Amino acid sequence: MLTKKDINFALEKIEEMFPDAECELVHDNPFELLIAVVLSAQCTDALVNKVTKDLFKKYKTPEDYLAVSLEELQHDIRSIGLYRNKSKNIRKLCEMLIEEYDGVVPNTKEELEKLAGVGRKTANVVASVAFGVPAIAVDTHVERVAKRLGICRWKDSVLEVEKTLMRKVPKEEWSNTHHRLIFFGRYHCKAKSPQCDTCPLLEICREGQKRMKQMEKAVE
Repeated sequence: MLTKKDINFALEKIEEMFPDAECELVHDNPFELLIAVVLSAQCTDALVNKVTKDLFKKYKTPEDYLAVSLEELQHDIRSIGLYRNKSKNIRKLCEMLIEEYDGVVPNTKEELEKLAGVGRKTANVVASVAFGVPAIAVDTHVERVAKRLGICRWKDSVLEVEKTLMRKVPKEEWSNTHHRLIFFGRYHCKAKSPQCDTCPLLEICREGQKRMKQMEKAVE
């Protein structure tokens, strides 16, 4: 496990690599962000943005998603994984927004998690990006980086990873750290081909050192 000094070093280096890291889901308001994040589950942001480019021209309010049939909505997002289930959740959350929140997206993580199809990660993203609430949303990139570096344990659950990061990162840096870890995992410390040989964190990364040794043995 990394020491506090090593964690600070790692986060500083990642900030240097990705100083402008931010949410890559294209949106103009909290409602569009909410829909985009729901669609992004087990799907790339790039694909979501491709679909929402036309989707957000057609659907602008919760009422718009309920004005069409489920089949029509499914057709409009069919290129996205789990589109059938996501269509149902989008309609349900739109109904809840209208009935319980006057059509306005709630601005707290607790209220957001009550919406259909909105789990802890989605609520954290929306609260942080749309409303400036400090949060660390743990997606596959954040989890992978935190475990590879040794900030967290391999056996930790997603919730345990989130709580560990919240303890070890200053609250005012939670949201920025979330985005930087995503960028680091998405563009550098990739799942299948991490760039260990050029990584500025190699000296403190247990997984990177292990991979480099394996590569050296393979060459021998």
